Amino acid sequence: MVRATAVLLAAVLMGMGGSAAAAPPPGTDIPIPARAMAAARPASDGARLVAVAQGPGRILDLSVYSAAMDRLVPVEVLPAPDDSRPAPTLYLLNGVDGGAGTGLWSDGSNWLTKTDAERFFADKQVTVVIPIGGAGSFFADWRADDPVLGRQRWSTFLTQELPPIMDTAFGGSGRNALAGLSMASSAVFRLALAAPGRYRAIGSYSGCVRTSDPAGQVMVDAIVASQRGDPLNLWGPPADPAWTANDPYLHAEQLRGTAIYVSSGTGAPGPLDTLDGPGIGGSPGKLVDQLVLGGILDAVTDVCTRQLRDRFRDLDIPAVFDLRSSGTHSWGYWQEDLHNSWPVFAAALDQ
Repeated sequence: MVRATAVLLAAVLMGMGGSAAAAPPPGTDIPIPARAMAAARPASDGARLVAVAQGPGRILDLSVYSAAMDRLVPVEVLPAPDDSRPAPTLYLLNGVDGGAGTGLWSDGSNWLTKTDAERFFADKQVTVVIPIGGAGSFFADWRADDPVLGRQRWSTFLTQELPPIMDTAFGGSGRNALAGLSMASSAVFRLALAAPGRYRAIGSYSGCVRTSDPAGQVMVDAIVASQRGDPLNLWGPPADPAWTANDPYLHAEQLRGTAIYVSSGTGAPGPLDTLDGPGIGGSPGKLVDQLVLGGILDAVTDVCTRQLRDRFRDLDIPAVFDLRSSGTHSWGYWQEDLHNSWPVFAAALDQ
């Protein structure tokens, strides 16, 4: 049975059978009674689902309390279409601004506002979960609270707190995949290493996974500083062993058995870098930004991605590397990456 949003709200989150009334308008708060109280009730670590609101289309806007960070985290969900059987979960992480941008959660640059993710997954039996937040955090557990960015315990949230809540609320099968772009491209590897077996597949789009060498440290410092955070609060000074401990490139051997998809452009203008390309809207200024800044960024990630490819080859670890001959650091290419990596995820998730 294909699930309408209203049926999901009644049957899955509310634990009610039978037909449901028309879905409430976007922004309407949905109470969480009955069966879903297991997700709303504080777990042993205190994390819990606090509220659900109807978003546009199939999107549900959740508020999840993270005990590790002691705050509410907005989470956007695309429920699997068939609620009569368990579904695996695909977690999608956003880039440097955490998907929030300068507006409300759904108004920033994230997977739902900048790609066709809602339409692409409409007929696929998978629940898609998109946390909003974590700007400049690398989705890591920081060693110290930051005066500007606050308490960052994203690794704990994404490996321990959020998955059990999503499985309970949405009938998860326990099979998970994780993908991220730009800043999140290295995070997906660290999260897989932090919780072996939690994520069967990972996708890394336009990123630098090696973070503890001098070039990697400069890159990390620049991204944290761009969000006004203090890089010392992440992994400490350059000589601190926390840098090597959190560098997936150095611990790649532990990823054996995980399905892996990695992609990058070269920074050279590609087929989507035109005035009528995705997100450009005929604006010469946007096109220049995409060609210049986006070109520089993917020229860098191209080098990083080739180094990572060689690392996996040396270790004889299977992984899919999609090294495009052109393309910039932009959403149109990441949408293609999501489409191209789905077969890898689907196989690992038994879809």
